[in-house]
Amino acid sequence: MTDIFENTILCNECNCKMQRIQLEKNGFLLRAVQCPKCEKRIVHPHDEQEYKQFIELRNRSFSVKLRMVGNSYTVSIPREIVNFIKEQERIMSDMVKLCFEEAGKLSLEFEEHTKNLNNKLDKIKGKI
Repeated sequence: MTDIFENTILCNECNCKMQRIQLEKNGFLLRAVQCPKCEKRIVHPHDEQEYKQFIELRNRSFSVKLRMVGNSYTVSIPREIVNFIKEQERIMSDMVKLCFEEAGKLSLEFEEHTKNLNNKLDKIKGKI
């Protein structure tokens, strides 16, 4: 199946050929086209849908339990978040990076996600 963004797209205002660009929002790479004259942009529908899913998850607050397992504590990551990450990357590593950012705040970094995001950025740059 071919992607509509692989074809020439004309601006409906200027009738000018739109150029492929990429936008980055909150760590997301969005494929888009932009008119060189009027600068009107069209974001790829699939990327826009995934970004909206991300915003919905980010705006939700999850209550999870802190549990004792052996000599360590564990926190469960809600299935919606894990499914979203898996959908983005297709393969998710079991290892994550945990950082103690400030008093009362921990962060998890899915390293594979960051590496794959950078790889995607490089591939998109090569196509432009």
